Amino acid sequence: MAAVSVALASTALFGLLMLVLLGSLLRSGVPGVLEWFAANAVLAAALPLLLARGRISDVVSVVVANFLVALAGSMLYAGFARFLGRPVRWPRLLLVTLATVPALAYWRYAVDSIPARVMVSTFFTAAICFATAFLVARNREADRARYPYVVAVMLATIFGLCQLARGLYFSALPGASSPLMFTTNVNVILLCVGAAIMPVMSMCAMLMVHDALLADARKAVNHDFLTGALSRTGFQAMARKCFAEAEQHGAPLSLLIVDLDRFKTINDTFGHAAGDSVLREFAALTRVHLRRDDALARLGGEEFAILLPRTALADARGVAERLRSEASRHAVSTDAGPCRYSISGGLAMRERGETLDRLTTRADRALYAAKLAGRDRVCLHEAPLEQPAAFGSPT
Repeated sequence: MAAVSVALASTALFGLLMLVLLGSLLRSGVPGVLEWFAANAVLAAALPLLLARGRISDVVSVVVANFLVALAGSMLYAGFARFLGRPVRWPRLLLVTLATVPALAYWRYAVDSIPARVMVSTFFTAAICFATAFLVARNREADRARYPYVVAVMLATIFGLCQLARGLYFSALPGASSPLMFTTNVNVILLCVGAAIMPVMSMCAMLMVHDALLADARKAVNHDFLTGALSRTGFQAMARKCFAEAEQHGAPLSLLIVDLDRFKTINDTFGHAAGDSVLREFAALTRVHLRRDDALARLGGEEFAILLPRTALADARGVAERLRSEASRHAVSTDAGPCRYSISGGLAMRERGETLDRLTTRADRALYAAKLAGRDRVCLHEAPLEQPAAFGSPT
């Protein structure tokens, strides 16, 4: 029994370590952290009861302690569900967990069977492990790193199989129930594996949280907080990739720079909150008319850039005109009444070997020409040495 005690004591030690580490993440606001913290706390409370078997009532050391272990597993699963944005059906989950209590009590007091009690506990834990593996495998977000998710799925599956193996091993043991069943080499090995479930899966959870926080940090750097469009930094990173592809394959690439007309007047008339709403809704309207590979960025204030990979000037002109037309018909609801606005744009297609700075300069020249021509129009800069050509509706 010494090996069993060492395994449980080690689990308790690692559980306390996980409590400290998960506690440091409670203020992060990441969904699931609270459930993972609670799961380790419940397990930490259950392990001393298991270790006190023979010195306290079996009601506590067998029934209550194993129920707490099952509850900790359910909380662990709930944490993964919440982190992955899936609903936690607590009534159903608690009902299944509570079902272990009468089963444990029956196989202790009605029929005293250690193999049966072990099977109840291990099969429940195996079900939690398999459910967690399935949940994580099905719900990884596309922009998240694969590594922590693959590790979590693999380990949860391995733990589930080991729990099944331990339950089946006990079911095949000959003779009457005896505490000596716990001292066999096979049981000690499988028990040590089972004791690692909570700390190891908690570490997997922390890897996923770490990845999520990194992704949020990257998003904060690369995206504008108001409109959700790319920031200038994110736009430059995207442009480097698109320019490299265009240069390698000789594909066309166009840049449209858009400015909301008389935006200061909108702020002065409707208020700055309404101006923010106009920016948000214009960004949302623009995304509707873009393809998945197109990039929308807010360069600052009311100026936006739209990068159109694999798009020649004629097709880009069609995109720009549709966007200008839609914007001119778009009314944004504000507290001061509906706010209508228009846009001006400058469009240029990348020449072979041309840099982003040079292309942006040409698109800016075209935008300036659109402003001078009366706004609510888009001007083209068709080649580096040509003057911008205007099209669109006069104001």
